[in-house]
Amino acid sequence: MLQGFVGSTATSETKRKFFEEQYRSWIYSSDEVVKAINEMVRLVIDSKGKDPDPELGRKVVGNIVLAMRKDLNGKTNLNYTDFIYTDVR
Repeated sequence: MLQGFVGSTATSETKRKFFEEQYRSWIYSSDEVVKAINEMVRLVIDSKGKDPDPELGRKVVGNIVLAMRKDLNGKTNLNYTDFIYTDVR
């Protein structure tokens, strides 16, 4: 559901689904994943309806993916810049 706030795929429906999943993440995600998701939510709130800084957006989304990888693999040598996404229309 990260696509809910990334690029042109962001719609009100994907945002709604994202927040539903965010609430569930408190049950099944590690502290690090919850904190990384909260950073993205803060970025969206602080942007006050405008598009967030693209680099900061890439960083917070990449950090969520990294936290998830660490949950699954225990460690990683990647950083947020290694996570690359594209808009599919």
